Amino acid sequence: MSYLKLKYWKVGLKILSLPAGLLFFLAGIIFWGGFNTAVEMTNDERFCISCHEMKDNVYQEYRKSVHFANRSGVQASCPDCHVPKNWTDKMIRKSMGISELYHKIIGSIDTREKFIEKRPALASYVWQSMRASDSRECRNCHSNEAMLTELQSPNARIFHTMAQAKSLRQTIREEMGETAPLYVSVSPNDPTPNKTCIDCHQGIAHELPENSDSKNTIDEIHTKIEEQQTKCGLCHENMAQAPEGDDDWDW
Repeated sequence: MSYLKLKYWKVGLKILSLPAGLLFFLAGIIFWGGFNTAVEMTNDERFCISCHEMKDNVYQEYRKSVHFANRSGVQASCPDCHVPKNWTDKMIRKSMGISELYHKIIGSIDTREKFIEKRPALASYVWQSMRASDSRECRNCHSNEAMLTELQSPNARIFHTMAQAKSLRQTIREEMGETAPLYVSVSPNDPTPNKTCIDCHQGIAHELPENSDSKNTIDEIHTKIEEQQTKCGLCHENMAQAPEGDDDWDW
């Protein structure tokens, strides 16, 4: 037996002579390191666009969006918007990728025509999941509390101010529990009680499906604002006069 082989045998025997607990500990470190490395490899934009279905469709739209290029140079990549940061939620999202792998194999959207046909269902699925998490991934970068609403457009300022108030009420409810006053539970003047970021910001990084009903949310909010008899000029401050047939401009 060569010297090199003998050396390896001695190292192997030393490892086997270690206590079983220590062996399991070392094996656990190696397994976890390998597992975490593999997960992070799939949590990279290059992995996301390794399939032509993504690279040729939604990725090209994303490259034209403010999330890809903007004046501040801050970029939100695919995983930033579509993969949770929390480990448990991240693993749940990764497990759902098995379904996506299946559809990749059977070619569900392997042509542009198939993608366009299925786009409404795909978009609806993403929007519903974001609503369910209260736009969790949006909040990885955007914070209601950190927004300087005075620097925003009139419309954005109105809705984000209401969102800030909603966040404050939620914080108070979480801290006070059942002892929280009733007025912090529900605001009668809030036309957006069940809305979240994605309800108003659909299409921010990708094109909307044909015949999209994304404007329904804005219409719904607008109707509630009208019911409260809010002055039109509060949002439409640059409008010189009321639209023809609108007698409510001076509310």
